[in-house]
Amino acid sequence: MGRVHIRSSLRSRESSSTSTGVDPREKIKDCCRKLVAFMCTQVGVGGLIVGYAIVGAIGFMTIETQMEYVHIFELEKLRRNYSEMLWSATAADHTVNVLNKKAFEQQTDQLLTDFQTEIVKAVRKGYNGKTVEEVWSLPAALMFCLSIFTMIGYGNMVPRTPWGKGATVVYAIFGIPLYVLYFLNMGNVLAQTFRWLYRWFHECTGRKRLGQRIIVPSTACLWVIFGYIVAGTIMFAQWEEWDYLDSAYFCVTSLCKIGMGDFVPGANIVEAKSGSHLKLVINFVYLLLGLGLVAMCYNLMREDVREKAKELREDIIDAFLDFKRKMVNCCQSDSK
Repeated sequence: MGRVHIRSSLRSRESSSTSTGVDPREKIKDCCRKLVAFMCTQVGVGGLIVGYAIVGAIGFMTIETQMEYVHIFELEKLRRNYSEMLWSATAADHTVNVLNKKAFEQQTDQLLTDFQTEIVKAVRKGYNGKTVEEVWSLPAALMFCLSIFTMIGYGNMVPRTPWGKGATVVYAIFGIPLYVLYFLNMGNVLAQTFRWLYRWFHECTGRKRLGQRIIVPSTACLWVIFGYIVAGTIMFAQWEEWDYLDSAYFCVTSLCKIGMGDFVPGANIVEAKSGSHLKLVINFVYLLLGLGLVAMCYNLMREDVREKAKELREDIIDAFLDFKRKMVNCCQSDSK
């Protein structure tokens, strides 16, 4: 009787828990499903890619700013040494008459040449006159993360520490698939928006005929990309004091994901200028939106090419049937 009473009480508890509400584990699973479904939407993927870039930027800043660059101290020591050597060669031992310009130039020429050679070696190792805190600012780290998962790879910023290099590998492994998902989703969203605008324009101008299917032509996509490049060319030329060819060169190589790295807004100057961090943030937004426009044009141009290929196939079939009909008529007339 005791066992029967225990079983009945357990059953009553289970029935009361199911009647009063859902199992907490099911709630957690349902929330996880909704979160994953939202992350696969356009808004979710966009927010995820931006959040991934911010988290990566903070992570790389934390890793890379633990220790100052070695070449900073080496260059300071080099300047002091050559300063002392220059003093010793020209003034300390009184062997050079300071009024004799030719003798002074001969005595100092080799020292300055050696100093120049050492500076070139330091630049090849990564010296650019900035400390590690100046190099790894938040906007610059954002641009570094963007160049990783978009596969642009400017190369003007690279991790120097072993932990930074390892983190870059892991960050790229997870970031590139995320960027591909963003590329596809953002391309679909922008393509649908532009397709709607193009159809609305046709309806307003009265160009659309009844039952006609409106396809966005490839030329319209090319004009959109051209306009976006022109806007970026003017913007970066004004900010960075580049000529328009260099600015256009930067926009095209960045949107095509070539990433030469010789021109990067706000990152190529040795002396910090006001607003350089803001330029890097706007450059981040410009490239992220621009790559979405490239995805949009890819989707629309693919649709246009498919439609034209379908029309070409139908024209070829009609031409073949017409040729066949003419051949049959010709053979029948010859038999008569």
